[in-house]
Amino acid sequence: MVTYFTHTEEYIKTLYNHIGIFTPQELNFHTIAERLRINTFFWSESSQALFTGNTGLLFLNESLTPQQQWQDFCHELCHVLLHTGHQGRMSPLFREYQENKANNFMYHACIPSFMLDELEQSDSSALTVHHVQQLFNVEYDFAVKRLEQYISNKQLF
Repeated sequence: MVTYFTHTEEYIKTLYNHIGIFTPQELNFHTIAERLRINTFFWSESSQALFTGNTGLLFLNESLTPQQQWQDFCHELCHVLLHTGHQGRMSPLFREYQENKANNFMYHACIPSFMLDELEQSDSSALTVHHVQQLFNVEYDFAVKRLEQYISNKQLF
């Protein structure tokens, strides 16, 4: 069976493979940040990405659960890797575009399709919401939405 990936799915697979991440157990924002040389800090404000020169900095809200921090990390990672500019100086439509793109990236970075494909091939019963939630360290509703995306995309091909 031929597997087709979207541009985002392919980008994430290539990125993770390049930094030596191949399994759900290896998905950890500390490891990813270290391997990509992205400084990550905790603070009391909402999570965000900032740039100083060409260096991306990620600030994660310290009061979030580990699952929420992982999800926020992946959202902000998109901004660091794929976006430029100060959102406060952008048109509202372009800012909305960047946020939508970062949200889509977040779902795929937290729960990569290539890893779901491996699960599905080894044991299709492993694709339950609870199992995916635990394996990828995400919130229940997040796992539900990501599995819906994954299954919907599989039905297209």
